[in-house]
Amino acid sequence: MKVISNPNTNPVSSAERDKRVAEPGFGKYYTDNMVVAEWSEATGWADAKLQPYGPITLDPAAMVFHYGQEIFEGMKAYSQPDGGVSLFRPDANAKRFAKSAARIALPEMPVDFFVKTVEELVKADAGWVPKKIGESLYIRPFMIATEVGLGVRPSNHATYILIATPAAAYFNSAKAVTVWISTEYVRAALGGTGEAKCGGNYAASLLAQKQAAKEGCDQVAYIDAKERKWVEEMGGMNLYFIKGSGKDAKIITPKLTGTLLPGITRDSILTLANDLGYKTEEAMISIDDWRDGVKSGEITEIFACGTAAVVSAVGTAKSIHGTWQTGDGQPGPITNQIRAALLAIQHGSAEDKHGWNKRVI
Repeated sequence: MKVISNPNTNPVSSAERDKRVAEPGFGKYYTDNMVVAEWSEATGWADAKLQPYGPITLDPAAMVFHYGQEIFEGMKAYSQPDGGVSLFRPDANAKRFAKSAARIALPEMPVDFFVKTVEELVKADAGWVPKKIGESLYIRPFMIATEVGLGVRPSNHATYILIATPAAAYFNSAKAVTVWISTEYVRAALGGTGEAKCGGNYAASLLAQKQAAKEGCDQVAYIDAKERKWVEEMGGMNLYFIKGSGKDAKIITPKLTGTLLPGITRDSILTLANDLGYKTEEAMISIDDWRDGVKSGEITEIFACGTAAVVSAVGTAKSIHGTWQTGDGQPGPITNQIRAALLAIQHGSAEDKHGWNKRVI
């Protein structure tokens, strides 16, 4: 399988592209090209095609519209000091994409083929990669069920599409976010799709996000569906709790139970924190642990992490159990250190000890 190149012959002008890249926002502008690949049960994966970005046409009875058979990924390409471009851990995204596909009964895309499509799009649209530290080309691969029919069963046809958008930081890193701990709604349950990166998980989070906004909060933090007390993750990010300060600090994240998304940034931070000399732990953390730890001062910092958000401090938590603020409510020194260290690796200004960056250009 290969990527057949038929790039946009009428791309956005260099001047207009540079203007858009200078003020990218998040999902505001899209690059000149996209990649499309088709799969059928009878023939498997066909060659992918790099083609001009544009609308797609689907039959109204395409299964994705009726049964939600859809998955996606989020990954980034980063500018490097010498003007080149690198991807961050694309193999990890490829493997998670395949795992999500298996859970939603969609075809698994071979890791090498997935990475090849991403590389070809980044090469074609390299001029869209922002140069500023903390900004990147956000890459969105997704797959949808495109068989025409209303029978409730796995689709025998699927379409893979890859698009990209220049992106600034999702949150202002100089400010901490406020979160609403949802006790009414849950994100996922054991045996469900919590580990898969599928649209249904995010659709289910929107009502709670709306509730959070009414409470004056930026994001939602979810608890488990069974005991309704264990902290899991935020709507689109994993959580980290820091106990103590300085080199004696311990950095803790809720352990993967089958209901949390195994975040690639989450995994990277576990390794990076150890590199920086901190102790790390994956553990169960309850709402009471969160509240009491903050009030006693044992928990000194909290941050969320994800591909889009990178690392974002959590300053205040609100819930039906009350409101509590971590420290002075601002990003703490360890949170800032981890964010800076991660970005330094991604942008090629620090040693990549673990071989996470994959050079494209």
